[in-house]
Amino acid sequence: MWTGVLSEGSNKSESFSDGLLEYSQYTKPEVFEGMKVPEVLISGHHKNIDIWRRQSSLENTYNKRPELLKKAKLSEEDKKYLEKFLRSE
Repeated sequence: MWTGVLSEGSNKSESFSDGLLEYSQYTKPEVFEGMKVPEVLISGHHKNIDIWRRQSSLENTYNKRPELLKKAKLSEEDKKYLEKFLRSE
């Protein structure tokens, strides 16, 4: 019916697709109204970008819908990051 609407795999990173809210979004220019795009996102290092996105998703979920973390499938790395994030607050 609606072929070609989503790019392949794009639905895997949408909010709630993994039980978490989506990561923070940025656009061009690199600095907008005093806010700068994180360096990792313009680095071109895809693995580091994926890690940043996952951590951003965890932070957004904790800050906006913490109850979702109880049901989300979290890796050991996710749990370690959340512990570190909570200690830094």
